[in-house]
Amino acid sequence: MDSSGTVAKGKKGAAGQKDDGPRKKSVSRSVKAGLQFPVGCIGWYLKKGRYAQRLGTGAPVYLTAVLEYLAAELLELAGNAAKDNKKSRIIPHHLLLAVRNDEELDKLLACVTIAHRGVVPNINTLPLPKRTVEKEGKASKSPKKAATPKKA
Repeated sequence: MDSSGTVAKGKKGAAGQKDDGPRKKSVSRSVKAGLQFPVGCIGWYLKKGRYAQRLGTGAPVYLTAVLEYLAAELLELAGNAAKDNKKSRIIPHHLLLAVRNDEELDKLLACVTIAHRGVVPNINTLPLPKRTVEKEGKASKSPKKAATPKKA
């Protein structure tokens, strides 16, 4: 009985279920979308950033899917770079190699600096001396070889 003297019949709780019935288990939006990244957190950041006055329900799901795809692509390429270097652990240098060797990721992350990553191995051919194929019978141009007598 409530204060007016009437008997309350089957009030509904917060989840829309009757108080005496079993409650449905909540399913996250990440599970519904089949994603590993948290949709709720991405939605919270979109709201907090005030990128727009209103936010649709599909926007955080879509953005989460895009971020998860980019992360998976980057980690796969970095894992391949680590395997090429005979390492079992991905380090920042492997991330750099993955980004710089992939044309699309390099364009996307052109202005990004990765800390503790070193540089991509590259030798500039401009300052190197020109090598020509030496013909047999001609003396070498090296001063050391010309100064030392040949042993017989």
